Formats: sequence, C-alpha cells, structure tokens
Amino acid sequence: MGFFTKLWAFRKILIIVLTPLLLLPLPLLIDTKEAQCAYTLFVVAVYWLTEAMPLAVTALIPALMFPLFGIMKSKTVASAYFKDFHLLLIGVVCLATSIEKWNLHKRIALRMVMLVGVNPGWLMMGFMISSAFLSMWLSNTSTAAMVMPIVEAVIQQILNAEAEVNAIQMKNMDGTSNLGLQLDEDEVKRENNTEAVSNGVEHYTVCKIDPEDTSPQRSVPKPEMERKYLSKKDHMMCKGMSLCIAYSCTIGGLSTITGTSTNLIFAEHFNNRYPDCHCINFGTWFVLTFPITIIILILSWVWLHWLYLGFDFSGMFRCAKDKSEKEKASAKIINNEYKQLGSISNQELVTLVIFILMALLWFTRDPGFVPGWSSLFPQYKGYATDSTAALILGLLFFIIPANMPNNSSCGKKSYLSYTTLITWKEFRSCMPWQIALLVGGGFALAQGTEDSGLSAWVGSKLTPLGSLPIWVTIAVSSLIVTSVTEVASNPATITIFLPILSPLAEAIGVNPLYILIPTTLCTSFAFLLPVANPPNAIVFTYGHLQVIDMVKAGLGVNIIGVLAVMLGVRVWGVPLFDLETYPSWAPPHFIANITGP
Repeated sequence: MGFFTKLWAFRKILIIVLTPLLLLPLPLLIDTKEAQCAYTLFVVAVYWLTEAMPLAVTALIPALMFPLFGIMKSKTVASAYFKDFHLLLIGVVCLATSIEKWNLHKRIALRMVMLVGVNPGWLMMGFMISSAFLSMWLSNTSTAAMVMPIVEAVIQQILNAEAEVNAIQMKNMDGTSNLGLQLDEDEVKRENNTEAVSNGVEHYTVCKIDPEDTSPQRSVPKPEMERKYLSKKDHMMCKGMSLCIAYSCTIGGLSTITGTSTNLIFAEHFNNRYPDCHCINFGTWFVLTFPITIIILILSWVWLHWLYLGFDFSGMFRCAKDKSEKEKASAKIINNEYKQLGSISNQELVTLVIFILMALLWFTRDPGFVPGWSSLFPQYKGYATDSTAALILGLLFFIIPANMPNNSSCGKKSYLSYTTLITWKEFRSCMPWQIALLVGGGFALAQGTEDSGLSAWVGSKLTPLGSLPIWVTIAVSSLIVTSVTEVASNPATITIFLPILSPLAEAIGVNPLYILIPTTLCTSFAFLLPVANPPNAIVFTYGHLQVIDMVKAGLGVNIIGVLAVMLGVRVWGVPLFDLETYPSWAPPHFIANITGP
C-alpha cells in the first residue's frame, strides 16, 4: 500500500512524462503534418482532462510544438492567443468588477427574493431566478460565492426559529423573545468573503475587491456530522436550497454569449472558422437560448421541489396572513439583509446605467430583424463587434469618479484625490487570466488542425455518420460532451470538441450550427459531482449535501437540460438560423473525397 500511495502522490508528474513518450510512435511512424498535429492535440487533451499541469500552462504547448513540427510559424501561432474574445472578456470583467465592488449584485438578488415571497418553494424559486439572472452577466463562480452565504443565513434562521418555537411549545411559555430571529453575525461575515473553494480547479477566478475587509478569516461551514436538523424535512429543505443555487448559477449563463466561457469560446471559434457568417451575435444567441434557459430553470425547480420539498404545491398559494414561523424567519432575515445595504448609492446607480447601456448596445448592434446601430457605419460593415460595445462602456469604469474629488493630506502637502469606479488592481483580481490563456490555446489548436490538414482528414473519416438521422448525431454528440464535462473543465471540453465537430458537420453536409450549438450548451451541464464545476464545489462545502444527493438531483437536471436544448434547437432554432439548409458560408461539401494518412 505504501508503494501505491507514493505512486498516487506522484501521478501528475508520471502523466506529464509518460503521455508524450507513449504517444511518440504516432509522429515517428506516420511522418505527416496531420499525425504531428494529432500528437500535439492528444498530449494537450490528456493534460487538460487530467489537469496534470495547470490548464493555462498546458494551453501554451501548441505555441511550442507547432513551430517545432513545422505546422505554424511562431509569429502565426502567437497571434492566435489573442482574439476578439479577449477584448469582449475585458469589457465584461470591467462591468462585473464594478457590480461586485459596489454590491449591486447583492441588492438585485435580495430584491428578487423579496418579490417572490418566503414560502420554501417560492424562496427556492426566488433564489434560482436571482442566481440565474446574475450569472447571465457575472461568472457562475462569483454568483454562487455571493448568493450561497445569503441562502445559508436564511437556512440557519429558519432552523433556529423552528427550534425556538418548538421549545416554547414544549414549555408552554408565552411572550418569550424569539432568539431565532436574531441575525447570526458569523453568517453575515461570510458574505464579505467571495473566495470560494473550487476543489483544485485553479482556472476559475473569484474577485476579492473589498479593500475595507482586513480580516481574511471567515466562519467555516459546520461539518455535516456537527449539524443538527430537527427533522428529515428540515434536512431535505437544506439540500434543496443548496442545490438550487449550484444549478441555477450554471443554467443562467446559457442565455448570453458572455454568460459562460464555453459560449465565448464557441462564438470565437465559429467566427474564425466561418468568417462569412454574421448570424451569431448577442441578440440572436439570446433569442435562441433564453427560452431554453427558462424551460430548464422551471423544470429544474419542479424537479428539486418534488425531490426535496414534496409534490404538494398548494402551500405556496396560502394567504399571506397564514405564514408559518419558518416563513416569518425567512422574511425577517432577508429584509434585514436588504436594509443593511441602505439606500442605493451613486456608484450603484452609475454601474446600473452602464450595465443597461451595455446590454442595449449588444442587443441592438445587429438584431437581424431590423437594422442595428452598426448600420450607421455602412462603409465599415463587420468592423464593430460585441467587443466594441463592451470596451466603449468598460473603459468608462476607469474614467468616471467613484466620489467627488476631495482634499487629502500627505504630511505637510495636500492634494486632490481622484478615485474611479474601479481600479486596475481590482480589475486585475477579477480578470480570469488563466481562462484567457486557455481559450488562446484552444484557438491555436483549432488553427493548427486547419493548417495541418488534420481537420479535413477527420472530416473525411466521419462521413459514414451522414447515413444516420441528424437528430441521432446531435443527441450522441450532446451526450458525449455532457459526460466528459463531468470530469473535465467546461472550457477544456468545448475546446477539444469544437475542432472535431466542425469538420464532422461539413463532412456529412449539415449546417455546422445544428451540431455546434447543442454541443456548446450541453458542455455547461456539469451537475453530477462536486468537482464538476466551482458552483457545485461551493455549495458542497456548506455541509448539507453528500455526493449521492448531487448525483441523484443532477442526473434529472442533466436529462432536462439535454431535452430542452434538443427541443429549442429543433422548434425555434431551425427557422432562426435556417439550420436545415447547408449554408453558403460553410466550405463546399466535397470533403468526403479527401484522403488522409
């Protein structure tokens, strides 16, 4: 056992050393550019799937291998690492940094929960709606790290209130103050820390931008064995509340191009491979995916409600005056949290205005059914993209002052201090640099497969799949990526599969969007395991869940997600993108005649 323990401890270094050695016969025996590119692709894929090295470091391997194999020049491969995607990401992160710094996200979340009510069923729906909305614009990790402490505070107050009521009833006492309604300060402190546990997945960044929080300590969630639930019903409620946050943070990101890194990777890959197609933009993506997101969110809520709160929905429509002690405790804690935010600040107002303007510019750039603002520059058609709008407004956060300039003294000298809405240090802490490198590596791999001829060769070998019904091909590819993404990171999964599925669609004469869109959406369905994505890991650390709980609930949400995506693409995706016609912007359909190594 000692030997195997040491072997397991050194597993990463073994993978790093053995993988290229075991795959070395491929480029040695088959001396072609296609085989050399395949060798690089396999090495990168193994490293990404096993995370033997940090994902961003692995993404640099194509920059080393392609010039050595003569596939791409070093200058050419280097240019693939910075694309329009990165400019869009910078603008979005500027907005997200300001939203998180000035607590606008917390105000939005609490307000939404207050609107739906405090019945456990409505409360679950309220948290799911607010989390999904926030994750449309923020990273799912940041959203989960912000919302989950609020949910935990509500859960604890519900349990404390019920315990207090039970104690009062047992002692037949009247007029005793309900200590369960007092706010637990330890839970409040947890909200100020947005650094979440991500189970070793280092490429996810959670902002830490509150300069006033000088204490790095936070109250650690109690381990499962130390928790005491008054009943199984209470424990089930805690499980349902936790899972609804994990899943809704992922589901909400589906509806916008900027909502998840997988959507952004798809958009950039698609625009690079098919530059003559201008059909994928913020507006068209939202029209397609927003109904899908709503369907998944509602059905997931019904599934979790049935699984953990029961199928009796009648209690949700009781008269307001018939609130239970649990509901009163929930209402009080949420109202107290909202009151602590105070009135909306000028910084929040400015951030909200820029947020709305950015969304409007994205929607109206080129909506398709009417001319957008990009038509104001007909001589530069196609020059302005979604990143243009993101940068225009993102730069304002470094220009607009957070407060009016005031006199500050430094020794005997006085000067006017000027602080903008966000600083470079705050932006730097929120910018997911590792994701930026990971995506760049994916673009380099995609370009290498094109230049080496590997993409065309793979497409020629996949032509027999053209005899299958298209829905079977879509379902199989969707199920494959849904399975892989449970054990590998979402960005790595989509980066590996996009260069394979694009030539597949071209080889069988199918509109590439018909296969790429469902695959991209299904890559986000990592619901089964705590290590599948950071939101799952964050809620798991609070101790209410066991792995089997997440597997049982996540399997149902996975099935709901895949079916909803298939439905949406088939019903309104086909007319929106004319998916049943092989497009003129795709390569001519003669790839089947290509021979390879």
